[in-house]
Amino acid sequence: MITLLLQGGLGNDVVVVPVPDKDEDLLRQEEAMVDWTEKTIIVTGGAQGIGRAVTEYLLRRGASVVIADCDAEAGEELLAGLGAPEQLSFVPADIGSEEAVRACIKHTLSRFGRLDGLVNNAGIANPQRLPITEMPLEDWEHIVRINLTGSFLMVKHAAPYLEQRMGAIVNIASTRALQSEPHTEAYSASKGGLVALTHALAISFSHRIRVNAVLPGWIDVSSLQKKNKHHDPRLSPEDHLQHPAGRVGVGNDVAAMVAYLLSEEAAFITGQSFVVDGGMTKKMIYVE
Repeated sequence: MITLLLQGGLGNDVVVVPVPDKDEDLLRQEEAMVDWTEKTIIVTGGAQGIGRAVTEYLLRRGASVVIADCDAEAGEELLAGLGAPEQLSFVPADIGSEEAVRACIKHTLSRFGRLDGLVNNAGIANPQRLPITEMPLEDWEHIVRINLTGSFLMVKHAAPYLEQRMGAIVNIASTRALQSEPHTEAYSASKGGLVALTHALAISFSHRIRVNAVLPGWIDVSSLQKKNKHHDPRLSPEDHLQHPAGRVGVGNDVAAMVAYLLSEEAAFITGQSFVVDGGMTKKMIYVE
């Protein structure tokens, strides 16, 4: 367990913030409860950020993982950093391209011979945060193509093989599907669409594939970037204290939920959306 001591915040008290360590004995015991050694999972956008946390979490459990990511540098760097284990493969892929998606599925079956799970994590935001009256149509279409259409394409081509294993899909949406900041229309709409796509797919694939969504809130992924983007987190005591859970989230908070939803332990759960945000969406915030 990593403990952060934060000075300041409410009443200038010293606040102890526990942050789960991925090497904890408890985590290892939980991971050992499910046999992942024969499972193959595709993680889109799995080379950095939340996707990387999911990739590493599943690898520790013993699963085989195929990373589909458009950033070849990040993918190759992660492969090398993990020692290029046999159960990990990287496919450079723009999931907004149907041809690239087909190639990803073909590679997965050729390399591992089966497909048990799909994590639709790849996504982009609008870095310029332009007002909708100034946003180019091309920017809107690009965000929706990656965040929503890309997930549709992955499911379209992965589903026949997931059905053979009664597999599972987890879509990584966002709390922006539920609440917004100014000038995030494309991102929010795409993530809201992903939530709706989740329950629609769950019904369409009844008895064959389970489909759920995870909606992360503020997750610190500063340590989960490729080297030239890696940086130390700049988090204040207030950043942590505003969360009812007492801290900003980390990658494993999301990865643990994803792994659970992929596993047989979640066999009775489908069509649902799970918010992982430290309680922020339940907190009423008014300026006094």
